[in-house]
Amino acid sequence: MNALSPLPPGGATREASGGGPEDLTPSPSRGSLSRRMIGIAAAWILLLLALGGVGLDRVLTRAITQNFDDQLDYVLTAMIASAETDDLGEVRLNRPLGDQRFLEPASGLYWQISAGGHEAFPSRSLWDRRLDPGPPHRDRQSHIYDSKQFGEKETLRIVERDITLPFSKTVWRFQVAQSRDGLDTQIATIRKTVLRSFALLALGLIIMAALQTLYGLWPLRRLREGVAAMRSGRASRIEQARLPNEVAPLVDELNELLAHNETQAEEARRHAGNLAHALKTPLTVIMNAATANATDLCETVQREATTMRRQVDHHLARARAVGRRGHAHSRAEVWASLSSVERAVATLYPKVRIDMGGDKTAIARVERQDLDEMLGNLIENAAKYGGGSVFVTVERVGQFVEAQVEDDGLGIPEVERDRIFDRGARLDTGKPGTGLGLAIVRDVAEIYGGTVLLEESEDLGGLLARLRLPAAQ
Repeated sequence: MNALSPLPPGGATREASGGGPEDLTPSPSRGSLSRRMIGIAAAWILLLLALGGVGLDRVLTRAITQNFDDQLDYVLTAMIASAETDDLGEVRLNRPLGDQRFLEPASGLYWQISAGGHEAFPSRSLWDRRLDPGPPHRDRQSHIYDSKQFGEKETLRIVERDITLPFSKTVWRFQVAQSRDGLDTQIATIRKTVLRSFALLALGLIIMAALQTLYGLWPLRRLREGVAAMRSGRASRIEQARLPNEVAPLVDELNELLAHNETQAEEARRHAGNLAHALKTPLTVIMNAATANATDLCETVQREATTMRRQVDHHLARARAVGRRGHAHSRAEVWASLSSVERAVATLYPKVRIDMGGDKTAIARVERQDLDEMLGNLIENAAKYGGGSVFVTVERVGQFVEAQVEDDGLGIPEVERDRIFDRGARLDTGKPGTGLGLAIVRDVAEIYGGTVLLEESEDLGGLLARLRLPAAQ
């Protein structure tokens, strides 16, 4: 007894059809479709929320700052309205400003009136400090800016305006300043709120996208389970009762492909059995003749070999047609095939006149080789058994292309027309042939979804063979 040899390091192997080992190691993964979809959705959500957050931050910051500036400008307008000059030409306020912070030292809210050649008139909140009036303006509009003239720890938001008071030629600089601490605090609070809100929104949207992706792709998992069930033999088809409409067509195509493969396998088994059965009888006759040392052994071998060759040719023709039937793009120009067959038959039967007519643009959904074989058998039979004239007509009939082959022979009685399609059936044994021509035409036409019928020709009086094949769109 030989010891079992260990498996190779690469994993389990099996013998392939060619005889060598075929690796069963699964191919490396190309990535998860779910992760791709979730990643793209997450990136897109984060990008849009980031852009939206930046835009919202700018809008809110601008709105809060504008409100802050409007309050300062309102105070400045009230201060200008209450300002007047005394007999000495100095500016005074005829009524105090309402905000209590102007009276508290270093309160963060200040005002000041100043002019060249005059002592500055400040609010009590400035105490011993003074606002820098800066250079004069060429207009009488309000000007707003930030300043750090009190140091880095306190940033001032200043609104100022140059005014000439009544009964005075002096240009006075009115200034109202307020610390930005309150404004910056509001902006920081708004930004923190927006950031947290958008972060929670992004997390929620990403979770929703992930759930949507997993739920949407879940039917593919059931499809994979169905394929695994078929591979393990637990099912013969993929159940589609619980699959959505978007996946159902794919399942239909897979089931149709499985049915097509099963049909081909069954046809192959049936043809092999038929061929074996057809060859069994001739081989038995030859063996019996050889065993009995029959005097007509040579004639018996020749006769039975001809029978076997006829059967082999028939089944080979069917096998070729079945193998090519699955090609969805099979197309053959009927007129080109007719022209080729006509030249070949005219060479074999030079005294036969072959005429053709009809639609020259018709295209059949068959392989050119099979179309040549079907038309060749029909036209050759018409030339062999007719009276010397053959007429072929091509036309479109609905979703089919129909080729009508007529001859001026004796025709075939109606009671014999079905039997003539049997393998080996011949009504005229005086002419050479195998009796497989019409049988091959019928079998190949049926494989492609077509038909062939035998009728009586009204014009020529002989046989009319009507070959109908699916038309190519």
